[in-house]
Amino acid sequence: MIRKGKLNEIKNYIQENDVSLLIFDDDLTGSQITNIEKIIPCKVLDRSHLILDIFALRARTAQAKTQVELAQMQYLLPRLKGMWTHLERQRGGIGLRGPGEKEIETDKRIVNDKIALLKSKLAKIEKQDLTRRKQRGDMIRVSLVGYTNVGKSTIMNLLSKSQVFAENKLFATLDTTVRKVVLDRVPFLLSDTVGFIRKLPLHLVESFKSTS
Repeated sequence: MIRKGKLNEIKNYIQENDVSLLIFDDDLTGSQITNIEKIIPCKVLDRSHLILDIFALRARTAQAKTQVELAQMQYLLPRLKGMWTHLERQRGGIGLRGPGEKEIETDKRIVNDKIALLKSKLAKIEKQDLTRRKQRGDMIRVSLVGYTNVGKSTIMNLLSKSQVFAENKLFATLDTTVRKVVLDRVPFLLSDTVGFIRKLPLHLVESFKSTS
């Protein structure tokens, strides 16, 4: 983790260059973000938060939107305590719980209930997808896999002569798209999947496992 001396160096750079957003290429706890923002006067994001923001912008279908929201809730849950550190001074005496701690417990229940609801919703969507896959019969299945923004959707459009959304940006595709392709008189189903990314947090992998 960056020490206070380095944080002060970053603070000076931000003030001199009018920077409004600081992004860390690693995951941070809620307390770490709060402590950094006490020293550096700008918004702080970690790697997972940035990825989730991109995912939220790219989500188009009900499945993708549900997966993104689930990942957001799972990201938020362990960071609630750090977000409420400004209420610590309101706590009561020994053995008593102050307003801040009660707020955290209430928020945890709300987030856990939301996670359970989203998982149930996602399970229903995946069940419907499974039914559709069974209806496709025993056709050969081929998947395009690779890192995000390497041209998987473009290749799919060329092979299937379709108009799958393709653009030069990260995670343009968050949903598995399937098209029927015939090459040398051999029909098969071609799938375009979510792109790989280095250092993808585990909770994001879990939320998006059905798209791979």
